[in-house]
Amino acid sequence: MSEKPITVTQAAVTRHTPHLPKPHLRALPLRAVPLRSTCGRPHPCPPAMQRRILEQIGLFQGLSGDELASIGARMESLAWSAGEALFSAGEPAEHVYLLAAGQVKAFRTTATGQRTSLDFFGPGDVLGGLTWAGGSGYTETALALVTTCALQIDAGAFREVMFAQPSVALGVLDVVSGRLARARSAEQEQASATVTKRVATGLLRLADTFGVPGDAPGTTLIQLPLSRADLAAMAGTSAESASRAMSRLRRSGLIDTGRRWTAVLDADGLLAAK
Repeated sequence: MSEKPITVTQAAVTRHTPHLPKPHLRALPLRAVPLRSTCGRPHPCPPAMQRRILEQIGLFQGLSGDELASIGARMESLAWSAGEALFSAGEPAEHVYLLAAGQVKAFRTTATGQRTSLDFFGPGDVLGGLTWAGGSGYTETALALVTTCALQIDAGAFREVMFAQPSVALGVLDVVSGRLARARSAEQEQASATVTKRVATGLLRLADTFGVPGDAPGTTLIQLPLSRADLAAMAGTSAESASRAMSRLRRSGLIDTGRRWTAVLDADGLLAAK
């Protein structure tokens, strides 16, 4: 977890937008060092670093150093390279993952292979087996977008932590209910809003979660590698329709895009997009 970040220069993440000044956005450092094929196996994580990670997880806010150390003793440190699965839909939901570094996308796949229910996670987020019905499996697949590190804990051990620490159990309820609320909101948008509106709304959500301020006032950089399939899943539409919507937003001067990044140039305009 101590790899040296590689910073993308401004020149690599900006390009000219017709009728608009170049946004001059500041890039988010990337952890782009390739990992070995065995990277998903346990590897050492010094106790001091493990504690810093746990202190950044909202579920454990307010716990003492001894309580964090006790929880950390149940965990293993893992890492994945870009494109590798932390877990796959249908597999037994045996573990909970606490993200320490990197970016992960989680999605479900229909019988025809179309991705749905797309969500993104970053450092401090919790995912995996947050339900413990007997024999239950993961309901989605989680893929690392960049080099990603996480602490893994057995789902049964995590349940014991919740019994011992009611604040953690309440935090899990908040996480699960929040994700259900986002899923319901997305369903309502897909039923009533245009594709362009849905794409714009999705980009604003990503900007709120992953965005970093650009050098130009009011600009935000989302440094996520969004594929056409990702955009389609985010908006509940086809890849072709999502691409057309992105083109409309670019022509309107509301966004700019490049390899592995999207820039929000006018958040108010995106909010009002039809």
